[in-house]
Amino acid sequence: MDRVLKEECGIFGVYNTSGHTDAAVITYYGLYALQHRGQESCGIAVNDDGTIIYHKDMGLVPEVFNDTILKHLNGTIAVGHVRYSTYGSSTRENAQPLVTKYKKGTLTVAHNGNIVNAADLRKEFEDSGAIFQTTSDSEVIAYIIARERIKCHSVEEAVARCLPYLKGSFSLVVMSPRKLIAARDPWGIRPLSMGKTDHSYIFASETCALDAVDAEYIRDIKPGEIVCVDKDGVRSDERLCTGKEKICIFEYIYFARPDSMIDGVSVYDARRRAGRFLAKEHPVEADIVIPVPDSGIDAAIGYAEESGIPYGVGLIKNRYIGRTFIQPTQQQRVRAVRIKLNALKETVRDKRVVMVDDSIVRGTTSQRIVQMIRDAGAKEVHMRISSPPFMYPCYFGTDIPDQDSLVAVHNSVDDMRRMMDADSLGFLSIESLAEIMGSEKRDHCNACFTGSYPMEVPFNSKGGQRINE
Repeated sequence: MDRVLKEECGIFGVYNTSGHTDAAVITYYGLYALQHRGQESCGIAVNDDGTIIYHKDMGLVPEVFNDTILKHLNGTIAVGHVRYSTYGSSTRENAQPLVTKYKKGTLTVAHNGNIVNAADLRKEFEDSGAIFQTTSDSEVIAYIIARERIKCHSVEEAVARCLPYLKGSFSLVVMSPRKLIAARDPWGIRPLSMGKTDHSYIFASETCALDAVDAEYIRDIKPGEIVCVDKDGVRSDERLCTGKEKICIFEYIYFARPDSMIDGVSVYDARRRAGRFLAKEHPVEADIVIPVPDSGIDAAIGYAEESGIPYGVGLIKNRYIGRTFIQPTQQQRVRAVRIKLNALKETVRDKRVVMVDDSIVRGTTSQRIVQMIRDAGAKEVHMRISSPPFMYPCYFGTDIPDQDSLVAVHNSVDDMRRMMDADSLGFLSIESLAEIMGSEKRDHCNACFTGSYPMEVPFNSKGGQRINE
């Protein structure tokens, strides 16, 4: 929970097959379930018999939408988005979905991920006369789709022509006046699932959003796949599927909700396994295992199960404070941490405590929490981290700008232990990280830990490598 990361977003799309006009309401509940993926802004666009109407603003889902607004958003197709900026500034103009009017009509795009060549594409298009209204990489995607749609017979073909231009991570939902289209990058870095109710097809970043609207999970969108839903049914285009995949491992460690399934793997099970591996790799004599809530809970359960040390609640979280790292400035993040957690003295007093968290970035938050546990009377505090040390920037949604931000780059594990005033500190190994998905053992992107990127990335002298696979 020691955050300077900028998380990616959450997307949701609905196509009502029976003429129901409640697509916006369904989307509202879906976005509510995805709120953990972005707390900066949100929006919903609906298709009302070919006319696109939308509402978006800065803030949380229940702050931006109310009954009056939702009643105005009548339509049979809808696209929704919750955002935290990985590219582009934190402004209302960059809130999504993006609604674009062009020669062929109206196009609506919601995007989760990060396009690493967005700046180069934008410059190329601007040099040719294109005008952009936002600083979001998602507008570049919308521009290419609109441009290609003029040249071809359908919007789904325009999406297929757009994707080869894009380098990076992207899951998309695209709405035209008559169709809903979902697409995932050829590496499958960001998740995207498909579900169905009695009268709707639904696309969502995580399966927890399908559960929230009582939709049956059908399957995950394949890396490189484009799925189109219209009055004629569902069609799949797999021309761009390469058979390769590099799902972001941090989805399992932190981003996703524990009740989600991503590419067939339970997030909760993956985190428990991480905790079990952590207990095997870094055992310690202790009286109690406590998590840093909420992201450390599942790994702490696994650590307790494997070690035999009792599990307990040692930190109480203020439920009215969002994820600390989703605060735009460092000063705001620090202030939020101060009121976010409090030690439960009755649990940790006179105890040897194992405290489990999912990751360490700067180390400052972890240092404050260790001190909090010590002030509550703990005899010993042993930090256990259910991921390896962050060593490299991420260009695909977990936006770490350079290595200067990363405490592990400049300090050994023992140096970090001393900085945090912990009695011991242990990180999950890269070898165990590869095993947390269990028997599925899906290939994954772990570049933030290893520097091995699945594609060429912008070279940064402060961190990052040009690696092609």
